[in-house]
Amino acid sequence: MNLIYQTWSWYVSGFLIGMIMLCLIYFGKTFGMSSNLRSLCSMAGLGKRVEFFDFDWKAQRWNLAVVLGAMLGGFVAVHFMGDASNVAVNPKTIAQLAQLGIDAPNGKLMPDALFGTQIWQSPKSIFILIIGGGLIGFGSRYAGGCTSGHAISGLSNLQLPSLKAVIGFFVGGLIMAHFLLPLIF
Repeated sequence: MNLIYQTWSWYVSGFLIGMIMLCLIYFGKTFGMSSNLRSLCSMAGLGKRVEFFDFDWKAQRWNLAVVLGAMLGGFVAVHFMGDASNVAVNPKTIAQLAQLGIDAPNGKLMPDALFGTQIWQSPKSIFILIIGGGLIGFGSRYAGGCTSGHAISGLSNLQLPSLKAVIGFFVGGLIMAHFLLPLIF
């Protein structure tokens, strides 16, 4: 039972993700989180106003279970696997965060300055969340999927557009981390 309460190694998680991908390929399904937003909008009736959302969302019900599973997994991880004592944050990362005015996680998985409840008290933080969320939503639609869809599902299906998208995600992440994040903070 102690195994459930510990952080799993990368090779266990990676193996499980690989097995899930084999099952999805076998059943002719593709994985991606951003496609669920389209399903939810269609369920809400936006298909009557916008042609993009006018499709048979019931054929994607299985993918909605993925969203529920991710939410349940997040809940379990926070409430039962939140012990950060077995997670080592690189000292260089802590030093770089300190240069941006962000304290080290100190026994937590994430720094409070970025993920704590106090971010809701800062108009700047709320603005960053709104703009960032809009850009992520636009980018995932423009790229034809999100990072999980392209990097996990698309690459396992050997799709060239997914390789291009993943390279773009990686380059964009490097630009954000090294150039834009210091400007924001």
